[in-house]
Amino acid sequence: MNLTSAPITAVGKALQPPGPAPMRMSAASVRPYIGILGVLLGSIMSVLGTRVTGLGIADLRGALHFGFDEGAWMTTSFGIGQMMIGVCCPYLGGILGIRRVLLGGIVVFFAASALAPLSPNLSAFMAMQFLAGIGSGTFIPLTVGFIARNLPSRLIVYGLAVYAMNSELSQNVAASLEGWYSDNLTWQWINWQYCLALPLMFICVLIGIPREEVKTDLVARLDWPGLAYAGIGFSLLYAGLDQGNRLDWTNNGLVNGLLVSGAVLTSVFVVRELFVAQAPFINLRLLLQHHLVLLLLLLAGYRFIILSTSYIIPSYLQAVQDFRELQVGAVLLWIALPQFAIVLPLGFLLARADARWVLAAGATLVGIACLMAAQLTSVWATDDFLPSQLLQALGQSFALTALVVLIVQSINPADVLTIGALLQISRLFGGEIGTAFMQTFVRQRTQIHSNLIGQHIDGLSVLTADRLTLLRAAVSAHTSDVAIASAQATRLLASAVARQAAVLAYIDGFVAAAVGAAICLVATALLPRFRFPSSPP
Repeated sequence: MNLTSAPITAVGKALQPPGPAPMRMSAASVRPYIGILGVLLGSIMSVLGTRVTGLGIADLRGALHFGFDEGAWMTTSFGIGQMMIGVCCPYLGGILGIRRVLLGGIVVFFAASALAPLSPNLSAFMAMQFLAGIGSGTFIPLTVGFIARNLPSRLIVYGLAVYAMNSELSQNVAASLEGWYSDNLTWQWINWQYCLALPLMFICVLIGIPREEVKTDLVARLDWPGLAYAGIGFSLLYAGLDQGNRLDWTNNGLVNGLLVSGAVLTSVFVVRELFVAQAPFINLRLLLQHHLVLLLLLLAGYRFIILSTSYIIPSYLQAVQDFRELQVGAVLLWIALPQFAIVLPLGFLLARADARWVLAAGATLVGIACLMAAQLTSVWATDDFLPSQLLQALGQSFALTALVVLIVQSINPADVLTIGALLQISRLFGGEIGTAFMQTFVRQRTQIHSNLIGQHIDGLSVLTADRLTLLRAAVSAHTSDVAIASAQATRLLASAVARQAAVLAYIDGFVAAAVGAAICLVATALLPRFRFPSSPP
């Protein structure tokens, strides 16, 4: 880990002034543990914000009287807010200090979550969702900065393990939470749930994260054009990816406009930060060092796999088995709950072992779990998914935690806020690409399988005639009209075809995720060895 290279950004220079390194908190004090609890709560709520809203979007549309197309922008507006603030966090954290930015984000997130269910129209609700994204979007990028710069050296790896577990935990408790709110409370709690945890997070951040001086001199050196290019460009790309499957990608002018304009602005941002700006606000030159590009691509790849499989299982259970969210959550909880048991042993392991081997083990377990789930049939329900999902939970925890540790090992501490922003960007884009790809992939594979199965159904075939006769006999118990019975029998046969086509498409989805895990395993073999400074010799 190169600790001697000069930081490039103005924030980096402010974080690493000449002289001795700043004092870290003491492991004997309770403050670092309170701080870890605070940033863990923030990371969990940041991920829940998108996931719970996505799962409960039908309840929100019905309660707020929005149409399908209008409601589709609910999660998009939240994600755009997170993306925009994510690229700003290096400077905000450097100027104001991590503690002040987190406290401000908590206040904004609390206010937006409290007011969103009271919105009188779609515009007001979208504005509250955007502000909620702005507030929660500060949590994840600044968490790494707090862990790497303030925690006692021997607690850093445990802090990173706690940070990494939030993704698994949040993704997989969301269905249970949304289902419980719908069945036992009201739809408003999809937003109001955060108002219960945010005050606790506020207290933890206030007590557990040290106060830093405000560096007002950095404002004059801020690369405002670069900040604007990045914030707007990444947000446009995110919106295009989020809406692409619904609007049929290149066949829609809005999606084309979002993706092309986002790509142009992002390209201008990259060129400016690398070649034009005297003091870039994000140190993109880090990407040329220490295989950091490969590490961030691996992070995006694992987010791709996580979001892909977390889409397949709820979609299968709802479309094929007609499960409600609370029933879906019973499956996903088996991925979330093991995280509490894994996090400390995993931190202990990573403090003593080469993180590349842990990453490789995680990739292998994820690939095996996806192949196990690819044995899916139309009769699978809750218990059938448990073996593969427990294995996948273990693998994803190994992989994500090892990745975060490797990324932090490979950087100069002065660039830690830049890394927080890059982690957020990779996390959001990796997850969004994974969801968009899997939605489109499953939809297209369903159409292909439906067509192939339909070609083998011959109206003159004896087998088809026998099947229709059995279906008519079953329907005739409820109607004496022969024409109605025949029509309903035909619809039931078509439904059976659609059901089987969907199952085959979900199997293809699990195989695609297993291929992604295999690619990540190959990429892991290309990583050099990094040594964590606090690890024992």
